[in-house]
Amino acid sequence: MSAPGRDSLVVFEIRGGVATLTLNRPHKRNALSSRLVAELSDGLSRAAADPQVRVVALRGAGPDFCAGADLSEIAVSQREGLEAALADARRLGEVFVRVRRMDRPVVALVRGRALGGGCGLAGACDIVLAHQDAIFGYPEVHLGFVPALVMAPLRRKVSEAAAFELVVRGHRIGAAEAVALGLATRTLPGDGFDAAADEYLRELAGRPATAIALTKRLFHGLDGVSFEDAIARGAEMNAIARLTGECRDGVKRFLDRKGD
Repeated sequence: MSAPGRDSLVVFEIRGGVATLTLNRPHKRNALSSRLVAELSDGLSRAAADPQVRVVALRGAGPDFCAGADLSEIAVSQREGLEAALADARRLGEVFVRVRRMDRPVVALVRGRALGGGCGLAGACDIVLAHQDAIFGYPEVHLGFVPALVMAPLRRKVSEAAAFELVVRGHRIGAAEAVALGLATRTLPGDGFDAAADEYLRELAGRPATAIALTKRLFHGLDGVSFEDAIARGAEMNAIARLTGECRDGVKRFLDRKGD
């Protein structure tokens, strides 16, 4: 296990094949400052490069996952103009893309509030485990702002009607509704949240790493392709996967047991 100094805005640690990145601005509800976004990007790169890492988990320090953009920095970018605003937005967008393109599954552990860009960050993850009392939402419209970056992951997880309502009403929803809509994967009980989340992560980290990586690559690689192309890509991945060492060993174990 390793972790940077206490002043880090993203704390990185590895245990049992799980790299946990903790957003560490609890006094600001883990708002996404430019420095935090940069450290998060670095942490994701570090996890992707470490062969020990089988699963990546994102969580927030303190009572909330992430309150979204740091509005004081938004105000600065308003004074600096379009180019500064665009550069700032692209940095967060690159984090969303990095999460999606990593060959490890990325799991958001959401306690408290996940709002705006924080909800977008959770939604960009492959799996979202929500505390039963967690709150999700995109309140940007109340500020005259557009929840622009978050729409890419949102539209891929939630139906068009539900996604549109979320971004134009800016209302908040609970964990159970987030699961029903597809924004979150499942809820975990409040009293045992940490233990249940740790067990889930350990179990996921125990799955064959190459199979998980190839599954994620194909799953996200089917975005926007025709049915015929999806089947063709699936056939290619099927052939690649069956020739991996993991699959050879798995098939052998199954056949050996069947022969007993």
